Amino acid sequence: MAHHRDVRPGYTVIHPNRDRTICKLTRIFVVIVLLISVALMLAVTVGAWSKLEGMTPVNFLWCAIYLVMAFFIARWARGLLPIAGVLGLLLLAIALIASAGFGGTSWFDRSSSSYAAAHALGGGQGLGSATIGTLVLLLVPVEVVLILVAIAGFAQGWNVELEVPDEEAAARRRGRGAGTPFGGSRTAAT
Repeated sequence: MAHHRDVRPGYTVIHPNRDRTICKLTRIFVVIVLLISVALMLAVTVGAWSKLEGMTPVNFLWCAIYLVMAFFIARWARGLLPIAGVLGLLLLAIALIASAGFGGTSWFDRSSSSYAAAHALGGGQGLGSATIGTLVLLLVPVEVVLILVAIAGFAQGWNVELEVPDEEAAARRRGRGAGTPFGGSRTAAT
């Protein structure tokens, strides 16, 4: 259910931090990194379909979650940033284990003749083991960037709300500030 707040007559609620260029860039960057993660995960999932040993539903679910988070973060949902960071940390651990071979064998070790080639989603020839290993290895820096940018975005206070007089809100929309950074108005209850 949507949160209902009573605003004094003649006042408007604004989000001053959302107007800052750094906040806009951070939001866009988080969305882009989430989409890059989805593309890498889908490439590995489709290209190594026969070798994922039951992880395909998890991969598709993870991609769907990342896409939903990207959609809502693009709409300024600050609360999803810690969740994106934690999921990025989990995927980072999985990618490190899969690429470095901490679980027994890395994707790069599968290039020898003793391992069968991976088959793609449709049953055709899948990606080579070196290609799959490279894609999984690329997930490592992408997830590190996701974690760092999600933390930075969370610290920017996208959710800060201020009650300002209607005239000041109109002046802000026209691009003219109203003197002080927060217009001297009181903060609305959140």
